[in-house]
Amino acid sequence: MIRRKRAEDAVLKRIKNFPVVAILGARQVGKTTLAKSLKYDHFFDLENPRDELRLKEPHLALENLEGLIVIDEIQRKPNLFPLLRFLVDQKKKQKFLILGSASRDLIKQSSETLAGRIAYFQLGTFALDEVGNKSLQKLWLYGGFPQSFLSKTIEESRLWRNNFITSFLERDIPQLGIHIPANTLRRFWMMISHYHGQVLNYSELGRSFGISDMTVRHYLDILVGTFMVRILQPWHENLSKRQIKSPKIYIKDSGLFHTLQTIDSKSSLFAHPKLGASWEGFALENVIQILDIDEEQIFFWGTHSGAELDLMWQAHGKRYGIEFKYADAPAKTKSMMSAIENLNLNHIWVVNPGEANYPIDKKITAIGLNDLNNLTLSFTSPCDMNGLKASTKGSRPPG
Repeated sequence: MIRRKRAEDAVLKRIKNFPVVAILGARQVGKTTLAKSLKYDHFFDLENPRDELRLKEPHLALENLEGLIVIDEIQRKPNLFPLLRFLVDQKKKQKFLILGSASRDLIKQSSETLAGRIAYFQLGTFALDEVGNKSLQKLWLYGGFPQSFLSKTIEESRLWRNNFITSFLERDIPQLGIHIPANTLRRFWMMISHYHGQVLNYSELGRSFGISDMTVRHYLDILVGTFMVRILQPWHENLSKRQIKSPKIYIKDSGLFHTLQTIDSKSSLFAHPKLGASWEGFALENVIQILDIDEEQIFFWGTHSGAELDLMWQAHGKRYGIEFKYADAPAKTKSMMSAIENLNLNHIWVVNPGEANYPIDKKITAIGLNDLNNLTLSFTSPCDMNGLKASTKGSRPPG
């Protein structure tokens, strides 16, 4: 079993400070395994008929328990949220760790009923710092779902991913109360995989699929809310240049993206026209996890004249950017310089699949994805890249 130390620490920190903590993430991403790696006192799995029966009278079942109480698949019993609020407000020796396969938007009761009492942690698929740098290409090709990544062969991984997609559409979606034919949502999912890494045009998607803009938004909301798709919002600056105001779309897991694109081997990936887009999406998800960047504070930036920045975020009053390049020796571009000038960035890192880290310009550094966990933001040396440097020693930056 691969231990997810970074995720464990993040959850324990939230448990210390909040009476209710929710671990959210896609189905079979490892939420239950993560919860069981912590020291808990009681465990309820709402997919287990015995546990579901125990919670038929939830007040009686929970009110006298003490310690950390884990409730798995909470989205199956949303009427528990008002009870959790009542119990934690009694100041009893209880803490709740709830696990769910739907986002806060789809579990509306939690944000409304437990406001001020609940902290959220979103568990992603395996990241490179969890599986080791030697597994970079396998993680990229197989994807980060534990059962897919741990498969012994690409054929086993591909079979698991195909079955996962089928199960997700035919079982998991209906359990959320969403009634869309599985084949319809599958075809829509496959279609949007062709737009992976591109600016989203709802009207174009609607025309391609023969549905209205509103239906496109509804289908996308479902895939976003179940952690299958990422919608990356654009950053707007008060500039004279015309800026892109539509979001970008990504299939979150590279393995599922490859399945939807029928990429079934390393050779077919490297020969595929979506190679660069595949790398961008894969590296993006790893950056967000490894650097621990707040998901609600990440953006991309672009202008209609062609300048763009793949990822931008702010921390401690400073602005940072990342470009994703599938190249061993990326170089400075006019687009990078335009982003630095227009957005007043402190630094840009160019994340690539190579291993060499080197300065490209005063505010631009090339860094391999396999060294990302050693990225250090240093504010003690003003003469060194304006206080920022890429180092082979150090800790994750504050983000």
